Order: sequence, then structure tokens, then C-alpha cells
Amino acid sequence: MDEKEFDYLNVIPLVDVMLVLLTIVLTTSTFIAIGGIKVELPQAAASREAAAQHPLNITITKEGKVWVETTETPLTELGSALAAVDRTTPLTIRADKDIALQQFVDLYETIKRLGFITLILQTEQQP
Repeated sequence: MDEKEFDYLNVIPLVDVMLVLLTIVLTTSTFIAIGGIKVELPQAAASREAAAQHPLNITITKEGKVWVETTETPLTELGSALAAVDRTTPLTIRADKDIALQQFVDLYETIKRLGFITLILQTEQQP
């Protein structure tokens, strides 16, 4: 029997495997970047992930401390902390479920006064 020579190498399975690995790496890095500051998020039935642009995270802890990404920022200085941020950048608010509603409303009013268009309230999916 004559053996057929290889005229080409099929790389499609290799590309498929690499795309799956890339997806796993990107998903894992997203989970690692989000969990920096410990808060217990409220639960909602219709929880979904923010899409499109990379949002800027603003966190309110149980103690009422406000964090912009990983920097603790008093609410009175939030305007100067967000001065260089584009107003079309989505802001994700990660508020502990046990904070006073007034703390959330004060933060919300400050952000709206600064002119940000898109606000996202991060929650956890209800079981």
C-alpha cells in the first residue's frame, strides 16, 4: 500500500484550543481583578454582567468607607478623584448590603452631579 504524503497541516483544531484557553485566561483575570475589597453585595433576581467598556469600580464598605478602584477616597473628595475620568465611562457601584440607604443616595447624587451617564449597581444572583 502506498502512503499518502501530507500536503498541508490542519491548524483549525489548534486555533480552537487556543481560543478556548484565551477565553479561560480572560475570564479568570476578570474575577481576580474584581474581588479586591470585601463587601457583601445585595441579591437581585435579575443580575447581569456589565458589558462594553471597562467600568470604573466604586465601592462602599459596611463601615461607610468609599473606595475608587483600590484607593480609599472620602465622599467630599470624590469629585477631584474622578476629575480626569471620561464622563461616558460606566461606573460600577459595589455597595455592601448593610449600609444605610442615605450613604448610597449621597454617593449617587455626587456621581450624577459630576455628570456621569452610566451607573451600574453590582448585585449577586439570588439562589
